[in-house]
Amino acid sequence: MNILFVCKHNRFRSQVADAYFRKINKNKSIKSYSAGIFIGTNIAKTTKKVGKKLGIKISGKPKGISEKLLKKIDLIVIVADDIPEQLFEGKVKKIMVWKIRDTSQSDSVGVEEISRQIMKKVEELNKILK
Repeated sequence: MNILFVCKHNRFRSQVADAYFRKINKNKSIKSYSAGIFIGTNIAKTTKKVGKKLGIKISGKPKGISEKLLKKIDLIVIVADDIPEQLFEGKVKKIMVWKIRDTSQSDSVGVEEISRQIMKKVEELNKILK
């Protein structure tokens, strides 16, 4: 099974979800990816710092969604509250929507709060997929 975590720019919410899923997922037949509707600017230092504090490594560059990527995806998890589910209808087997709000990348308190929300949702997803 292949999961794609999606947010608007792939520089915060989907990155956190993917990094945390990779950390806690013990089922090696499940692979995860992250991407944005738009390719964002670099991941903010605040996001990386909060991730490190929470025990997850957020690195790399923001990536966008391609047809090639979608072809190998079984489940799309729209992490964001600003992405319409209809964009992916008919393109993948299953879509989940979490509707997690964004925050300023310089707001370390907001980034941590939202990261914790995402981590909780990832834990719930991981339990379902076992």
